[in-house]
Amino acid sequence: MGGIKYSEGSSLFGEMHPTSWVIPQEKTLKTKKDKKNLSIGVPKENSSHENRIALTPEAVAVLVANGHAVYVQKGAGVASSYSDREYSEAGAFICYSLEDIYVKSDFIVKISPLSGEELDLLRPNQGLFSAVNLGSLTPDYLKVLIKKNITAIGFEFLQSRDRSLPIVQMMSEIAGVSSVHIAAELLCGTNGGKGILLGGITGVPPAVVTIIGAGTVGYNAAQTALSMGALVKVIDEEIHKLRRLEKELGVNIYTAVSLQKYIEEAVLSSDVVIGAAFKKGYRAPVIVSEDIISQMKEGSVVVDVAIDQGGCIATSRVTTHERPTFVKHGVIHYCVPNIASRVAATASAAISNILGPLLVKIGDFGGIAPFMKQDEGFKQSIYVYRKHLTKQSLSSLFGMDYVDIRLLIASDL
Repeated sequence: MGGIKYSEGSSLFGEMHPTSWVIPQEKTLKTKKDKKNLSIGVPKENSSHENRIALTPEAVAVLVANGHAVYVQKGAGVASSYSDREYSEAGAFICYSLEDIYVKSDFIVKISPLSGEELDLLRPNQGLFSAVNLGSLTPDYLKVLIKKNITAIGFEFLQSRDRSLPIVQMMSEIAGVSSVHIAAELLCGTNGGKGILLGGITGVPPAVVTIIGAGTVGYNAAQTALSMGALVKVIDEEIHKLRRLEKELGVNIYTAVSLQKYIEEAVLSSDVVIGAAFKKGYRAPVIVSEDIISQMKEGSVVVDVAIDQGGCIATSRVTTHERPTFVKHGVIHYCVPNIASRVAATASAAISNILGPLLVKIGDFGGIAPFMKQDEGFKQSIYVYRKHLTKQSLSSLFGMDYVDIRLLIASDL
């Protein structure tokens, strides 16, 4: 299959919440699967700080083998170390223009939310797979998706059968490990830091790292920091998460509940603060105030991994891979929303390993509508469907009306 091909023109849940009792529930019927061949578009990410791609050549090969057409924009995989030739040899059609991708595809699969240009190119009734990025999401963005009758699937909402969030978890693991490596580099005097080694050496104490949040990011950050020899403190509002860290990472880790007194004591004694406090489906809670940051020692480091959901450090603001840091109150802040993009090949493979099989299943079931009736976790990933916002969390955030997706399915609106 040598040579580049160019396209023409260039779970069900356990207990139900009481409110669900008044909602008509769709009935699952055993029906013959009517396989549908999908046309899938993979545009080049136009955000300057996004290097990942949603589908690798390996995933494309599987999709093509299952009868689906995949259109990849020229150069889309270069930042992740995947060439156009690799995609072509996997069976994809290489498109020269962004417009060509949107014209030829019924499903758009990408990493970042759509740009203004991409929103204009969206055709009515298309499917969209992408991150939502609650920290930058706007009502106007949602209104365009609603008006165009887009079926929008958010990476942050996609659930497995055990209710875990597979893409979020994968990216959180990468972000947790990367955050400590970043902090260690920023502590160097050549980068404006305090000039100390994260793990210390014989006779010289290690750096103190405080991690706000004991979820997947916090766990991986703590594990990495401990392995590098740092003194690690973790703060979280949930005791069971702290207990898990103590049990799995050992008694050398210091833990505390998320009370103002403990937060202030831990942060002010730290050389590094890693913000990893998330609230599923909502904006990240602000845990560390500006007053506390202003009292940290000069040259200390803050890495706010929660910045893509608004940030959990009061002094944080979004930065990019080109200009990843800024200094406020003498403290170096690193607030790049997509830390995983630093290791784009690894992150792309992780995302693709989830999206590729998911798209195959959608095709096997005959499309999104029949598939989501069989898969509760996938149903939970949809936030716009049939010209309605379907996520209560987004409704509360923006004051917009929403309709429960189960009602839309049951009513066949």
